[in-house]
Amino acid sequence: MTNRRDFIKSAASLALLAGASAAPAHADGDKDKPKPNEDPGAADRGFWAATAEKLAKPVLESLAAGTLKQKLPHRGKSAEKRVPFAPLEAFGRLMTGLAPWLESQGLGGAEEKSRAHFAELARMGLAHATDPKSPDAMNFSSGQQPLVDTAFLAHALLRAPKELWSKLDAGVQTRVLDSLKASRAIKPGQNNWLLFSAMVEAALFRFDEKFERAPVETALKTHEKWYVGDGTYGDGPQLHWDYYNSFVIQPMLLEVLSVVGDQDPAWKAMLPVELKRAKRYAAIQERLIASDGSYPAIGRSITYRCGAFQLLALMALRRELPDGVSPEQVRCALSAVMRRTLEPAGTFDEDGWLQIGLSGHQPSLGEDYISGGSMYLCSAALLPLGLPPSDPFWRGSAQWTSQRIWSGVDMHADHAF
Repeated sequence: MTNRRDFIKSAASLALLAGASAAPAHADGDKDKPKPNEDPGAADRGFWAATAEKLAKPVLESLAAGTLKQKLPHRGKSAEKRVPFAPLEAFGRLMTGLAPWLESQGLGGAEEKSRAHFAELARMGLAHATDPKSPDAMNFSSGQQPLVDTAFLAHALLRAPKELWSKLDAGVQTRVLDSLKASRAIKPGQNNWLLFSAMVEAALFRFDEKFERAPVETALKTHEKWYVGDGTYGDGPQLHWDYYNSFVIQPMLLEVLSVVGDQDPAWKAMLPVELKRAKRYAAIQERLIASDGSYPAIGRSITYRCGAFQLLALMALRRELPDGVSPEQVRCALSAVMRRTLEPAGTFDEDGWLQIGLSGHQPSLGEDYISGGSMYLCSAALLPLGLPPSDPFWRGSAQWTSQRIWSGVDMHADHAF
């Protein structure tokens, strides 16, 4: 495990890279445009990687140095009340989106140097977050909120088992498992929170070979009761017009079923059914993206920005997009969404930390539970960075559905699942 002295040496050796990542590729309006004879997908990947760097830099560099609690800004309507939870929110949510990129193999050049750098910082972060003696020791069990972000962190471990688990020292692995288990003290609410408990148990099964069945059984059976049709679940017995099918419900259902499904025939039978529903919901999500990259600002937690499209991004990463939706059109659509939600003035403060808003700095959009760490769930839109540069996702370009329809292209009508 790299210690703090090694980190300082690493940071010095990567000074040139750090200087480049401080100003992402899209900071200059021409830098993210394809060069002559360059595939537009390559330019998009540069933009995505630079965005990952920009999101990761303040969180992971601070945590690796043991200064995240000191530096993370206090934000939101209940800022002081959220202080005990915000560090784990920032870390867990950032990692759930960045994990597939950190797990990537076979990259080269500046992107590989950046990936390796942030993967090492993430491992150092796991060591600090779970060390009771660290100034950045995190809260995994006090209050209700830690269950949420322990689950996001558990999801990250499952998405990057080589980089975020196998490369940890045995002592750090033990502390991580203990931290996951500590969240069992928190009873989930009767809504999407049931899946947070199930996600923690799925990670414990994968890495500790032991888990509690009851939270998984409850989450799966209850969400099956809450399925309302056309690829959509209610967040509870009734449908909510928000993005929680994408923020939490369907990505975690897929992950939990993929990890522990073989432990029960009934669970195993659920996976293909959920996969069909996820494909339908991904098709809906792709159609929600307007021609200019905007989308309906409906429902709670809208300040998670482009993280609202985690499910669409996940289906691209899994190479399981619905029929009629190509990888390149999803890349172009998600790139437009990221530009609309992460480029407006005020999105980041002068020190590079995310501020509250959907398109710029809009603090009134944040609910009482929104903190300085909450918004880092926007990283979930970056999941396809786990696909290699040679994947069709990063090749060519295509209009997404709204662009085609509103430019007069004749297309098949959409129908319910």
